[in-house]
Amino acid sequence: MRLLVVGRLSGQLAAAVKMAMAHGAKVSHVERTDQATEQLRRGQGADLLMVDYNLDIGALIAANDAERIFVPVVACGVDNDAEKAAAAIRAGAKEFIPLPPDADLIAAVLAAVADDERPLISADPSMQAVIKLADQVARSEASILITGESGVGKEVMARYLHQQSKRAERAFISVNCAAIPDNLLESELFGHEKGAFTGAVARRIGKFEEADGGTLLLDEISEMDARLQAKLLRAIQERVIDRVGGTRPVPVNIRIIATSNRDLAKAVAEGTFREDLLYRLNVVNLRLPSLRERPGDVAVLADHFVKKYAAANGVPARPLSQDARRALAAHRWPGNVRELENAMHRAVLLAVGAEIDAEAIRLPDGQPLTGAIAGSDVGPAARAAQTADAVSRAYVGQTVAQMEKTLILDTLTHCLGNRTHAANILGISIRTLRNKLNEYSDEGTQIMAPQTGIATSAYGANAA
Repeated sequence: MRLLVVGRLSGQLAAAVKMAMAHGAKVSHVERTDQATEQLRRGQGADLLMVDYNLDIGALIAANDAERIFVPVVACGVDNDAEKAAAAIRAGAKEFIPLPPDADLIAAVLAAVADDERPLISADPSMQAVIKLADQVARSEASILITGESGVGKEVMARYLHQQSKRAERAFISVNCAAIPDNLLESELFGHEKGAFTGAVARRIGKFEEADGGTLLLDEISEMDARLQAKLLRAIQERVIDRVGGTRPVPVNIRIIATSNRDLAKAVAEGTFREDLLYRLNVVNLRLPSLRERPGDVAVLADHFVKKYAAANGVPARPLSQDARRALAAHRWPGNVRELENAMHRAVLLAVGAEIDAEAIRLPDGQPLTGAIAGSDVGPAARAAQTADAVSRAYVGQTVAQMEKTLILDTLTHCLGNRTHAANILGISIRTLRNKLNEYSDEGTQIMAPQTGIATSAYGANAA
């Protein structure tokens, strides 16, 4: 955890810093908000900003947003002025910490930002075999390619590899290649010099330099543009990068981990992914099985998520009933661990009584997992025929474009708004999906945001 403290280091703020350091945070300090943005721009990254609420927190967040620097902010203050605290929250601060500091509150805030509640949990033999291989290669310098369906926990595995590596004390930097437009991804990865393009008002250090000495995760590498693939290949081979608009190469010392939910060998055959880059990335391949391929993990993961979200929502961690466990085991979990996590979050909130029963475990549309089979007096063949007839009748009279829109939006809803997973199911690239969603948004259609049931605008449609 890297903490950047912004403000005059008074005695009480200094005490908060000491508490943060006691909980393992690496702390740096500046007095002004412009110094904070400049430090982040130079690649001296932070996982959390702790800012005196007497400073202009809104201006700080706006300046960071302009540089595509997204670091959560917590406000702090000595005199506990309620109006100032409320203004800081309205300006974008995630939390307010009154000073003098409370040790438990400092620990809770750091834990929430660090998101340590994402351990690698498994009891199924198929997943245990993958973890054993990960342990064998974690301390090497080899590039690792993690593959598997969307939602299986590829980033969790990447963080596990970093934590077990010789670089564990250095930075772990993640870049989602599918979430950043092509015209911005190069600058995000390699940085840029002042004046390199319109809006480049100062030198910006990219993720390669920010990860120097540590690990760089290239999430959904298959979505990277071919031109950037060539530049990435050189960076991996030569251990140097070129900033956009730069005149000299910059050496970097990083370990590369990449993830993909697509078949990269097929992408090579189709000409959309470089074969030589695949060889460089795929020194070791860790394929994570889907949740339906590791049924032994469903119960232990469900128990973990119940405890996690009970604590997060301040409610008792009730056990799962036997009926609930049977319902969980019977479901195929097409959204994998991510779908299970969201289902258990809902169950924690919806459960009544001493246990979490099967009725509390619901699909995104509100239907219980058991709803498709409970209370029916017809056989499976008859139910399938009824469903097919209803679906075909609903499509009669629609244009191809209307049916395509329905299919895309229904698939997005099924995937809880996850663009990458939806594109994979639909068999289209994430760029094509983004273009379609932007087109629908421009028409006035509300688009589901990632991992929520909340509709959003065209900007949200670009999120992965």
